[in-house]
Amino acid sequence: MKYDFLIKNGIIFDGEKSGFVRDDLGIKNEKIKDLGKLEESAGRIIDANNMYVCPGFIDLTNHSDTFWTLFSDPYQESLVSQGVTTILGGNCGSSLAPIVSPQNIETVQKWTDISKINVDWQSPDEFLDRLERHHLAINFATLIGHGVLRRNVIGNETRNASEEELRKMEFLLEKSLEEGAFGLSFNLGAAHEKAASSKEIIELSKIVQSKNGLIKHHLEDEGKNILPSIAHLIGYIRESKAKTQISHFKAIGRSAWEKFDEAIALIERAREENLSLTIDVFPYTKTGSNLYQFLPEYMLKNGKSEILKTLSRPEERESVSKYLQGLTLHYDKITVAATLWDTNAIGKTIAELAQSTGFMPEEVILNLLELNGLHVSIFNEAIKEEHIGELLKKSWAMIGSDGAGYDSVNFKSLTLDRLPHPRSFGAFPRVFSDFVINKQILSWQEAIYKATSLPAKTLGIVQRGEIKEGFYADIVIFNPEKIEDKATYENPFQFSSGVEWVFINGEPVIEEGKITKKKTGMILRRKN
Repeated sequence: MKYDFLIKNGIIFDGEKSGFVRDDLGIKNEKIKDLGKLEESAGRIIDANNMYVCPGFIDLTNHSDTFWTLFSDPYQESLVSQGVTTILGGNCGSSLAPIVSPQNIETVQKWTDISKINVDWQSPDEFLDRLERHHLAINFATLIGHGVLRRNVIGNETRNASEEELRKMEFLLEKSLEEGAFGLSFNLGAAHEKAASSKEIIELSKIVQSKNGLIKHHLEDEGKNILPSIAHLIGYIRESKAKTQISHFKAIGRSAWEKFDEAIALIERAREENLSLTIDVFPYTKTGSNLYQFLPEYMLKNGKSEILKTLSRPEERESVSKYLQGLTLHYDKITVAATLWDTNAIGKTIAELAQSTGFMPEEVILNLLELNGLHVSIFNEAIKEEHIGELLKKSWAMIGSDGAGYDSVNFKSLTLDRLPHPRSFGAFPRVFSDFVINKQILSWQEAIYKATSLPAKTLGIVQRGEIKEGFYADIVIFNPEKIEDKATYENPFQFSSGVEWVFINGEPVIEEGKITKKKTGMILRRKN
């Protein structure tokens, strides 16, 4: 028998922007063996007539690791049902390795309850080995979070690193890259990382550049200070020459919307200088963020314990409340998505909570933060829809979910303590249904390129992201007339429609629209 699977009569998009061809595809032993008009025998023949066949989607801004669902939800059903076959963790300054001492896992406390976490590794090599023993349905690669490096070396102090401490961070980073990490991520908007000097950022970036790795940045400010944030980032790229990507690029709020065109112009001028700068975008107008980010900047420079102490002092609390009033927030558009303890607030807007409790909206925010130890996630209607289309049209933009993978077996328990952002269930199909079919902003081949070949080349993944003979058989077969996202903010636990087959390393994890419960994912390590 020549093939394990033979896909017949499909309309094949190879992942590049060159168009499509009606052809057959033979899979054997994890790889794409042949393309063309194939009549050989196979263990199973799939008739893909009127279906689109393309490489599996690659999600470079993913949080399945920091949300801990890599371990709790190993089938990653909400992602693979979209056609996602490879995810990159270690984003936004946080990663699950290296962990020199157990308390260093605090870098992920904004996303998950760290009291439930059992860490039995230290190095990235040990972490990736642990995942291989755990077995996943999806391919996984990781960056190293800058916040983890800092906590490993200077603890939770929010200050500049000394020369000796910087050398220790550099050592940890070099070792992590040698053990398979694909690069480094920053979140200079986080209190702990905000204290880093330009020298620290540039020196660490130079190490990644020397290994041809990728730097990813969660912008320091996606709101009113978006322009200086981009300008600072471009300065770091000029100094380090590192290949860099901005994660989940967006302009948040009206004060940033008016600067959107200039922000795009800054990026394009940097690219004209031959600086390597790309972005990824999620196709939703509501952010998924942390409520504490509305607090004054001077508070965010302090650690969690200091912020909570400030909120416990009546005079300072009143001052913070007045500050929040001055922000003119739209409380009817801010929905509580997750809390650490006060689960009654989940699914309600700040305006609804104010009405039901009799407190002013600002006091509701401060109460939520205090009761939940700052662990409050929100959905906030703050992105202009037209901007999403403008960004997706750019040749240097790709699709990223900024979400995490969830398994249906956990949906009931999840509903009690968290509303995941619908992007975790529908980001990729939403681009196809909304921006290809409905708005016709992108062609099919452009959208597929932004989900496959472009992210693969950006990260440096070999033999993935394209349909070519000898490449790994990460393949999606979908119905172009039915592909659509179903998840909503009110009910995110709905899989997308239209994806009929998903192969990961030559085995189907989605078969005729149904999840097979196969764990055929590989742990990807950067080649030195």
